[in-house]
Amino acid sequence: MGLLISDAHAQGAPSAGGVPFDLLFIVLIFVAFYFLLIRPQQKRAKEHRKMVEALSKGDEVVTNGGLLGKITEIGDTFITVEICRGTEVRVQRSSVATLMPKGTIKSA
Repeated sequence: MGLLISDAHAQGAPSAGGVPFDLLFIVLIFVAFYFLLIRPQQKRAKEHRKMVEALSKGDEVVTNGGLLGKITEIGDTFITVEICRGTEVRVQRSSVATLMPKGTIKSA
């Protein structure tokens, strides 16, 4: 039978020297994810939280829905934004995406 089909030979056992390298590789992947993805996202969330806490009456803001307006009332969880004369909308404080410079509404 050896002429038509080659005999199967058992391979040697893999060396145990590769395990620490594999573990080190996995740790390096997690470190890279932390510095490239997790840490920058935490910094952005901290800056947004600080901006939302510092909102005051008269500030001009853009909401996550794209509304541009001036804050007329501030509550603990909701703010009232005037988007044009006589039209006010209540939104959550956390839905404010950007704080705009004063006078942005007049130039828009």
